[in-house]
Amino acid sequence: MSSMASKTVVITGGNRGIGEDITHRFLDAGYKVVNISRQEPTFSHENLETYIADLADRNVTQQIATEIVATNEVTNFIHNAGVIRPDLLEDVKLEDLDYLTQLHIGSAIILSQSFIPAMKKNKLGRIVLISSRGVLGLVTRTNYAATKAGQIGLVRTWALELAQHGITVNAVAPGPIETDMFHEMVPEDSEQKSKIAASVPVKRVGNAADIGRVVSFLCEAESSFITGQTWYVCGGASLGSLAL
Repeated sequence: MSSMASKTVVITGGNRGIGEDITHRFLDAGYKVVNISRQEPTFSHENLETYIADLADRNVTQQIATEIVATNEVTNFIHNAGVIRPDLLEDVKLEDLDYLTQLHIGSAIILSQSFIPAMKKNKLGRIVLISSRGVLGLVTRTNYAATKAGQIGLVRTWALELAQHGITVNAVAPGPIETDMFHEMVPEDSEQKSKIAASVPVKRVGNAADIGRVVSFLCEAESSFITGQTWYVCGGASLGSLAL
């Protein structure tokens, strides 16, 4: 990963899974990383700062954003935090929709609004939202797919608004990725996991590094001609149905 003018990146959910991989990539590249997550990371680094928060809380999110920009000029923002809360349509809870809307969309807006002034000043910025292959349809994902699809709408709109300022905005949409969240729903070494892998064209589930390397690429200074796009990193699962 090549460096940018300001070397501060904010990553949400950077404490585990995909977010942890992304965090390590930026730390290895010499960036200061500001992580916002619900739990402390299990690792530490002299250039890692963590805020403990639930980004579904609008007021807390705004307070943290204000604190971050008071001492940092952020030019990279990776919004990775997310939860699923699965339910078949008959059981979907609107309170879950409210929660996921604020977590996946509302907090992305609040944080981006706080970081954009510095990005505009430096004529350089990278925003990456971690969406999901599930936006194409997946059983039990009404609230999750709707809010993750909403992120793609943000990306396409912000890309148009911010391109003239040297700021790119993209989405990465992972397919089935082996993380703690994945294993909360799909036990490791289970028949269900084997079934999922068999339904993916490349015949395996992904890992956090599969996503992290794409995020790193999109954040390079040299990736300035890529904006408004959704990158499906899913082993080809976006080309057809996916078995769960």
